Amino acid sequence: MGLWDVLPDSERQHWTFGPFVSAGPLRFGMTTDEASAALGGVPAAVREHYARWDVVCHPYSKLGLKLYFAAERLRGISLDARRGPQVHADETALVGQVPSELEQWLFDRAESREAFTELFYLPGAEPGSLTLGVVLCVQRAGDHLLTRPVFLAAEAMDDVYHYLPREAWAIF
Repeated sequence: MGLWDVLPDSERQHWTFGPFVSAGPLRFGMTTDEASAALGGVPAAVREHYARWDVVCHPYSKLGLKLYFAAERLRGISLDARRGPQVHADETALVGQVPSELEQWLFDRAESREAFTELFYLPGAEPGSLTLGVVLCVQRAGDHLLTRPVFLAAEAMDDVYHYLPREAWAIF
């Protein structure tokens, strides 16, 4: 696979997202060992520790995802837009999509909810959903930008931006 190549959906794993509960086989609150087992026993690459947040990142490069743990429990899941699993929420594909189209999808979802309870934006203008627990970050694929969602546990909704280290919001 080349530097900017994007895996077609037909070649990706397909996961379902349960807001604040799970993304595919991963459940918020899992230990690192449980997460590794859920991913088929694939070991994580070198762990990255962010002392300021007391968070450890376990990159699973071959699977196109990064898992964030605090106090030995899964608290965030970040997916690679080019080669990560395709995750569906409300029957909508969230990975590797056109950012403006998914932002419109979030706007449409917000229309049916109580005012000011759905949308938020991170400082880099990435939109997020308070009811889904997802931030739609972007990732470059050649001359295009694609969605790279970050899924979060419920306790993140009080302060999403500071829940994970800033590297979680940066390009994969």
